[in-house]
Amino acid sequence: MTEVLSLYVRNIRITDVLDVAILWFVLYQALMLVRGTRALQTLLGLGAALVLFLLAELLALYAVHWMLQKFLEYSVIAVLILFQSDIRRGLAGAGGRLLPSFSQASDQGAVEEIIRASFLMASRRIGALIAIERQAALQDYADSGNRMGARVTSELLLAIFHPTSPLHDGAVVVNRGVIVAAKVFLPLSLSKDVSRFVGTRHRAAIGLTEETDAVVIVVSEERGTVAVASAGEVRAANDPSELRQRLLEAFDRRGGSA
Repeated sequence: MTEVLSLYVRNIRITDVLDVAILWFVLYQALMLVRGTRALQTLLGLGAALVLFLLAELLALYAVHWMLQKFLEYSVIAVLILFQSDIRRGLAGAGGRLLPSFSQASDQGAVEEIIRASFLMASRRIGALIAIERQAALQDYADSGNRMGARVTSELLLAIFHPTSPLHDGAVVVNRGVIVAAKVFLPLSLSKDVSRFVGTRHRAAIGLTEETDAVVIVVSEERGTVAVASAGEVRAANDPSELRQRLLEAFDRRGGSA
């Protein structure tokens, strides 16, 4: 056994190592592209099916092997069709991920501006939706709204969501401390687990976080409350310190920066 391993090691070329390294890098980047999207769960399921396919071949389970072979033949096309929007968003954000993202410390000013604006709006019963982009790009959603490209300030957020503003409907998308777009319409959650008493803003926040890894701050106009949606769940924030803690928990759990 030792001699066989030694023979394999002697025959390994530098180009072989480079070949494997490039393959792993491409696979890793592909997973990062769909991280935080529904497509990732599908890819994990396909990976499990592939493992079962190999086991069926090894154990001579002919019926299972034939069924999985037919399934895997068309699975790639099915994934491309079903999740074309997720893949497109991932590819659109790929270039941005090659650039160094802001650290949490360097972007703390924008986070504090969002926190301040959220509770000011809550005290004035002004409804708001603030979607913070994470690893999954929100470009497709931002394209449905009005492009801005302005640094986040509490004054600007208050102006956008004021009832007399033409931009107050919908959400704002924030990426790296910049308001990318306003008046953005988010997908409503269709989950049966969401209470029918939940308002449209909360349902939109849940819907976006079900499809991406974004973090959404919801300010309720009716109740004057602030909440944070992440991973399809909404949690209340009763004061600025609690909102700050909710954001830190969401960022730490999902990775990335605000």
